[in-house]
Amino acid sequence: MTDLFFNSAFLCSGWQTSVRIAVSEDGWIKEITSGASSAGCESVPGIAVPGVPNLHSHAFQRAMAGLAERGSSNTDTFWSWRERMYAFLERLSPEDVEAIASQLYVELLRHGFTSVTEFHYLRNHIDGSRYEDPVEMGRRILSAANQAGIGTTLLPVLYRSSDFGNKPPAPEQKRFVADVDDLIDDLATLRDFTAKNPQYRIGLAIHSLRAAAPEDIAHAVSSFRDIDNEGPIHIHVAEQTREVNDCMAWSGARPVEWLLTNAPVDKHWCTIHATHMTAKEATALAASGAVVGLCPTTEANLGDGLFPFEDYAGGKGNWGVGTDSHVSVSPIAELRLLEYGQRIARQERNIAAGTQDRSTGRALLEHAWTGGSQASGRSTGGLEVGQRADILSLNENHPALVGRTD
Repeated sequence: MTDLFFNSAFLCSGWQTSVRIAVSEDGWIKEITSGASSAGCESVPGIAVPGVPNLHSHAFQRAMAGLAERGSSNTDTFWSWRERMYAFLERLSPEDVEAIASQLYVELLRHGFTSVTEFHYLRNHIDGSRYEDPVEMGRRILSAANQAGIGTTLLPVLYRSSDFGNKPPAPEQKRFVADVDDLIDDLATLRDFTAKNPQYRIGLAIHSLRAAAPEDIAHAVSSFRDIDNEGPIHIHVAEQTREVNDCMAWSGARPVEWLLTNAPVDKHWCTIHATHMTAKEATALAASGAVVGLCPTTEANLGDGLFPFEDYAGGKGNWGVGTDSHVSVSPIAELRLLEYGQRIARQERNIAAGTQDRSTGRALLEHAWTGGSQASGRSTGGLEVGQRADILSLNENHPALVGRTD
């Protein structure tokens, strides 16, 4: 057991002074005392605050940040960016992926993210065949996380088709494709590999409604629930207007509407982006208990659109933030853009605060902490007993903090 002492700390009960935090050898907060003595403790300089969970990452994309920032003869959209991403993938080996992820995870830690949820769909050889070790790429991600020292939820991804209607995958998608039974076997292998390490959690991801037929989604979710009844399940949904239109042409329903009608969405699910929803969809999604994974800098970079925050917040929906393609690696950048984007759209201020005299920054961070913890399936929602000791120490001598008391 290690006793840490902080002059000031932001606990779930608010700001406290002279705080002792007892941490077990495997990283759990066992006891917190305010107004404590520093005797016998390891005194940590700075102000203690909870680290932020990053609920959506494609680690390999950090290495291509900036490569798609050149104009073309056609209108640039998510879909043209995706073509550049496919070309980039032709070069990556497992060693490359581990190196990229290791550097990224250190960057995330330095900026205030203390855990990451990796939406992991880069699984096969460049020619599309499986590696001799089918979870080679997954092990590389976990190795990178171990080197950096960041808590990780790894989500192997169901990816079976190129578009709605179960269309065959395109040649450039060959590194993503997996049979459902193989995917579940991989999940079981990775669960066994990480079972004794509380830094890691294994979950399931469905790439999108485009990339998996309804029967494959049902099979994967049911099979995963047989081995983990409460594990996290993530899915990209309603990120682009074209996706919405194609989903309606295929099914007669919008993506979020279809998902809520046809899948057992609950508090263990996380819908990534959910950018294009009607007010009715937003209210229903909030009521499901799921978390929405917002990635404001990536969504802005790709020109996706703005999340319907007012409708979703009106239903008291849960949300957190991720860095997705990693054009930014800062939780503050994500939260700032989320708030400022809504201010521009509504021509109002302090959108996230919600009520009079509530701190906007505190409201944003509290959602990021609790939503990120829920979506990752890890106990990282704040500094309290029973949570992971994911603690940031802020420099109290930084000009932005000098003279601040709360």
